[in-house]
Amino acid sequence: MSLRLATFNVENLMNRFDFSGFRNQLNEDRTLALFDIRTEAEYRALEQARTIAHADDARQLTALAIAATRADIICLQEVDNIEALKAFEYGYLFKMIGEGYRQKYTTAGNDSRGIDVAVMMRTETMHGQPIEFVRMTSHAHVTFDQFALFTPELAGLGYQANERIFRRDCLEVDLKVGGAPFTLYLVHLKSMGPPRNGLDGRAATMPLRFAEAQAVRRIIEERFGPDHAASKRWAICGDFNDYRQRVKIEGDAFGGYRHEVADEPHSSLNVLLDDGFCENVVERRPEMDRWTLFHTRGPQERHLCQLDYILLSPSLAAHNGGAVPDIVRNGQPYRTPFPEGQDVERFPRVGWDRPKASDHCPVAITLDLA
Repeated sequence: MSLRLATFNVENLMNRFDFSGFRNQLNEDRTLALFDIRTEAEYRALEQARTIAHADDARQLTALAIAATRADIICLQEVDNIEALKAFEYGYLFKMIGEGYRQKYTTAGNDSRGIDVAVMMRTETMHGQPIEFVRMTSHAHVTFDQFALFTPELAGLGYQANERIFRRDCLEVDLKVGGAPFTLYLVHLKSMGPPRNGLDGRAATMPLRFAEAQAVRRIIEERFGPDHAASKRWAICGDFNDYRQRVKIEGDAFGGYRHEVADEPHSSLNVLLDDGFCENVVERRPEMDRWTLFHTRGPQERHLCQLDYILLSPSLAAHNGGAVPDIVRNGQPYRTPFPEGQDVERFPRVGWDRPKASDHCPVAITLDLA
């Protein structure tokens, strides 16, 4: 009994406009920055036109990337709300794959921009096994105090002990696939952001991601019991905004690119992986071929890294020891410097930087749940 499971950060699947760029240049799109816009009314009109013109190409590419996963269940990040998800699935995905993801679930989390985690599911797997929704539990309300996870490092970043841990949520979704119980944990951990306080963005936000990862682990252990969690069927899916390795990039398109794998001594993923609590199945791929995102702040700061994860419980990972996940990179923009031998045919209309399917790549794996 097989299940095709995927995760994908769809990059701002919104059904509303963001006009904050008129007052905050950090939020202003670079296209509008080219023009002398005098009034907020003028800015709003132009931002609406820009967003609508950009969205159609972007969402066609997003849908192509999702279709390429061939997933029965796909976990999503950066979804505005259920209405945005319904409109996208009906207006774009349905045209590509027909009757598909009828079951859709999300809930409001803690993100200040309103982007949430979500899940879309078929009513049955590609092999005809029913996929049944049992229940969904949000953990967005959990505070540092409740889980005893408040640290001096968090205090130094300005957090309070009574604040909520998750910047979005840890959404727990219980299912039955062909009658077999299966639990998903959907996450989108704290983003890295720009450098601050003399630290790079990753280091400056690491204490919060450590707390989030510890909270995810505690939720799973409390659900199944610390001595029984390893034997249950569960997976953690989502964007961790962190990595254990990078592929550093040097050179340019004229002289050629050079790629080098570099291990990271500290990562929030270690909370979940170091002692075998679960397995990152993407690490079954070659080191140079695990990346799901191209990060750049210019020629001096460029790397490929894995931010998107499917983490399996020990029993589920062992039962699927030969399963190797796929990474769909056809929606990546042409500016992404692929390592030698990895380049793929891009989807139609992909641009140098945009339009693109997302800044992230979907990850998908076929699992045997029998």
